[in-house]
This record gives sequence, C-alpha cells and structure tokens, in this order.
Amino acid sequence: MSTYGLRLAPFRGLRYVPERVGSLAAVTSPPYDVVVRPDGQRHLETADPHNVVRLILPNEEDPAARHRQAAWALFQWQEEGVLAADREPALYVYEQRDGDLVQRGLIGALRLTRPEERVVLPHEDVMPGPVADRASLMRATGANLDPLLLTYEGGAAGAAAEIVDRTADHREPLLTTTTEDGIRHRLWALTDPAEIAAVDADLASHQALIADGHHRWATYLRLQEEQDGPSPWDYGLVLLVDSARYPLRVRAIHRVLPRLPVEEAVRAATAHGTFRVQDIPGPLDHALQALETATSSGNAFLLTGDGRFRLLSRPDPRRLDESVPHDRPEAWRRLDAAVLHSLLLDRVWQVPDTPEYIQYIHDARAAVTQAEQLGGTAVLIHPVRESVVRELAQQGVTMPRKSTSFGPKPATGLVLRSLDLE
Repeated sequence: MSTYGLRLAPFRGLRYVPERVGSLAAVTSPPYDVVVRPDGQRHLETADPHNVVRLILPNEEDPAARHRQAAWALFQWQEEGVLAADREPALYVYEQRDGDLVQRGLIGALRLTRPEERVVLPHEDVMPGPVADRASLMRATGANLDPLLLTYEGGAAGAAAEIVDRTADHREPLLTTTTEDGIRHRLWALTDPAEIAAVDADLASHQALIADGHHRWATYLRLQEEQDGPSPWDYGLVLLVDSARYPLRVRAIHRVLPRLPVEEAVRAATAHGTFRVQDIPGPLDHALQALETATSSGNAFLLTGDGRFRLLSRPDPRRLDESVPHDRPEAWRRLDAAVLHSLLLDRVWQVPDTPEYIQYIHDARAAVTQAEQLGGTAVLIHPVRESVVRELAQQGVTMPRKSTSFGPKPATGLVLRSLDLE
C-alpha cells in the first residue's frame, strides 16, 4: 500500500438554497444508476423543476446535447441563486438515518491515486460505455455532481470517525431533510483547521474499498489523465465511511432479461440436470427467504416474471467446473454472480451482456415488476458478504460486474463540487 494513503481535501460545496426550491427532499435523487422505478426519471423531474436528476440524467436524445443541457442548467441555476457555493472550503459530515440504521461519514475531495498504489480498491469491472458517458458529462459541467461511496476500516480509536461523531452529536447541521424513502439526511460543514488536520493524519494510513461508484471512479482517473499537469481533476468527490463504526448493508443487484421468457429460461436451465428446479410459493418476501436458505449450501437463483417463483439450485458440478474460469481464486469461482454469468447467461441462455438483453436493477420488487411488464425473466440473487468482497479486492481480484449494492447510498444533490471554484 502507498505510504500516502487516503488524502481527503476540503472544498467549497455547491448547495441548493432552500428558499429557492420547493424542498430539499424534492431536489435530491438516488445515484444516476439507481433510479429504479420504470417512471423514475420522470417522477424526479416533476418533483421540482430544479431536481438534480436534470444534471445527472439530462433527457436529450443526443449525448452531446444531453451534456450541454446539463452544463447550461448548472450554470443557470447558479446565476438564478438556486445553487450557491459555501464561503469557505470544508469537509462535510454526512449522516443518513433509516429507522435504527445510522450511517455517518465524510464528504470531501479525495486525492486520486494510481491503481498500483493500492490506496483505493475496486471490486468490480467497468464497461467503457458508461465511463465515456460520465466523462463527457463531467467535462461539460466541470463538476462532480454526486459522491462515490467508499469504506475504510478505521478501528476503535479512529480520529476521523471521532470527529464525525462529535460533530453530528453536538453541532447544528447545515441542513436536514427526509427523502420519500423515509431516510433522514443531515449535513454539517467541518472547517476548523485543527480538525481537518487530524482527519488528514488519521486517513493517511488507510486504504478504502469502493462500495458504490466504480464507473465514476474510472471516470475520475480518465479525466485526470487528460490534464497536462496538476489540476482540480487530481481529486474526486467521495463519501468516506468508517465501516468499523458504521457497517454498510450489502444487497444484491438483480438481472432482468427482457427477451427471455421465464418458461424458456427454466427449461434451458434444467435441461440435462444443469440445475434443480423447485416451485416456491409467494409472496416475494417468502420466495426470497427460500433463496437465502438455498444459498447457504451452494449457488442458487430465483426466477420469476410470470407470477410464479422457481428456485434454481444444486448446479451440476461438472458443468460448473467447465464453465467458471479457473484463473481466479476459489472464493471468486463460488460467487453467485460468477456462476450466473459464466454458466447460465453465457452458456445455457447465451444472453449477450448488453443493455438490450440484460438490465441491472437494485430493488427486487422493481426487478419483478419490470420483468412482468416486458414479458421477460427476473433473475434474483442473494447478496455476497462484505468480508468476501474486501478479501478479493485486497488480492487485486475484481468481482463480476454489478455483483453487489452497498448502502445506504448518499443522496445526490445535497452537496456538489464545482471545479471552477478551485
């Protein structure tokens, strides 16, 4: 690991002016790739004319026009006083509270490091299309519009986490809002030089795991490479959470195969004894419990989309061994996502990994609804443990794409980073 470790710099946050919008909740959005409703983008756009989704997912057909639209909106909203920059650079303490679950962390501009330095550990591969799209958007806007989610293991006496908790427990927040999913968000500005120095000294000995935002991290690195020398592009906006204090939830990312009917998928998956199939009674929650039980003894998947639930389990060991690559650690070869893609998608169903054939949806209920509407198949999978993710990442082994969904994810729109302010 690099001796430099994590370096989180303060920045002048660009934030919504509460008096100029309907509500702070109405201008926020989930991350750009987690808008799960079929009408999710339209729902957000109509929540408030200044909803941040108009910046992160502009709706013009032509990509260049989309990104010009976002850049113009960002400029116009600042001119109109809808968005305003904080007076001094800060690290931002951010808290999310969902019932009994509390997550706290620091939002700042993280110094970018080369992959070989092993300071920031990815655990998933990326696709060139989304990276190119995000890079074009960031170039056009000159901004980091939403923070990546990173975790690190600070330990019992981590100074950064102590400062985060002290700030959240004893100071008045800059803002408080509750989004429609019921999560309460609070934000504080940390500007004291001594506290910022203490955070810097603590983080310098740590490495971080990318929990959410692999494509944006790859975008940060690409944009940095394009610069001739030192610049604000040497940093990228992140939320950094100490998982020793605030363990993240790890959820699965499900697949919807719009061009593969369920009956056809089941028939092919069970041919020649490749998988055992079992009908599972609903509702969805009950079927997901059956999936969880089945995964305790091996790879299993839940297929639905026609009102019924079928559990695929007990894959044929010979076909499994033939299909899953042997150049990876055994822990990787046992992953449900590895088996799903290597055996089912590639060999049995022969489904190309392109947006027309595979949709990645974070919410199980939304995946089922989408499959039913399209006449396709929802493949529901069980989440992998965080310890497995971290173990593989530390070995430099990436998991199959879209293997995990860490959360809660930061709301987009609470604080933006404009590179023009640095």
